[in-house]
Amino acid sequence: MDSDAATPSPSPFRIGHGYDLHRLQSGGKLLLGSVVVSTELSPIAHSDGDVVLHALGDGLLGAMGWGHIGQWFADTDPRWKGAASGVFVETVFAKVREGGYRVGNVDVTILAERPRLKSFNAAIRKAVADLLMAEEDRVNIKAGTNEGCDAIGRGEAIAAHAVVLLQRIE
Repeated sequence: MDSDAATPSPSPFRIGHGYDLHRLQSGGKLLLGSVVVSTELSPIAHSDGDVVLHALGDGLLGAMGWGHIGQWFADTDPRWKGAASGVFVETVFAKVREGGYRVGNVDVTILAERPRLKSFNAAIRKAVADLLMAEEDRVNIKAGTNEGCDAIGRGEAIAAHAVVLLQRIE
């Protein structure tokens, strides 16, 4: 973990973008936003491979100018083997709060051909809002496909983008 994260200069707003992608394999479980969305697929990953939370963590770090999730939770560190990605977001968000910020809003896009995610959007939204100590209306979750193109489109991978707006706590 990057313990040398500098406190950013005060600004009323800070914005960050995060992205994550993992290849998929048969068996295991697939978590998105800490919600189990499949017990037939799982990511190939060092931690639990939750692309939503990895992208969210990167978005938070980016907004604060603190690098990226791999610098804080390296996939070469045995401490993070099989780790719940919620720990990453909780750790980073605690530092964000210490830095004087709260979530203004979060917009997450999940890209996956499989599994179909529409029925999970509300649960993922609630779980992400809870992690960020935010009202649910400050979190948006949407899912799309890659229309059969590339590894995502062939159902071989899953990805997520997250845009995070932070507001200075008054």
